[in-house]
Amino acid sequence: MLTANKLMPQGRGLAPVLLKRAATIELDWDVRQKSRFDATDSQGRQLGIFLPRGTAVRGGDVLVAEDGSLIRVIAAPQSVLRITHCTAHGTPFDLTRAAYHLGNRHVPIELKPDHLKIEPDHVLADMLRSMHLIVVAVEEAFEPEGGAYGSHGGGHSHDNSHDHGHSHSSGSKGPKPLVLAPELLDDHEHSHGHDHGHHGHSH
Repeated sequence: MLTANKLMPQGRGLAPVLLKRAATIELDWDVRQKSRFDATDSQGRQLGIFLPRGTAVRGGDVLVAEDGSLIRVIAAPQSVLRITHCTAHGTPFDLTRAAYHLGNRHVPIELKPDHLKIEPDHVLADMLRSMHLIVVAVEEAFEPEGGAYGSHGGGHSHDNSHDHGHSHSSGSKGPKPLVLAPELLDDHEHSHGHDHGHHGHSH
């Protein structure tokens, strides 16, 4: 078995030709969130992955094997719930409310500009539908947010050391965090006088 114990987030610093030639492994999130696992790459090699504790492997990351060879990670499609707002009875802000409530439950969640994704959970699906959201089961890659203390999260290669070239006023060192008032969120849930189940579309 070939051992790999080095991870290069998004293959940064590697020449495109090296990435193109690299072997690949396709893994779902259940495996990629582990720091130690076994896998078989596209060349049929048995791999033993040993990464620092707490490391999450993202689609596009590159593993370096003990013999110097590269293995590019592909996020495998898996069963997830795709959550969108209802254009007939809601607004895009409903997604913000949903992210707030899911975050309170410490649910792994992938954030997109126009939708959210979570792992299948019928209780959460029912809760989201009651909040006027459309929940559909799909097979897609899942890249949940890594959190403020994650290794490298969010499914992108954002480098925190870069300079955007703009300054923040009032002596602030960065953008102020967005604070959602719970009382405003909770009021919305009880203000609807109709049952979301009568919608003409399927959830």
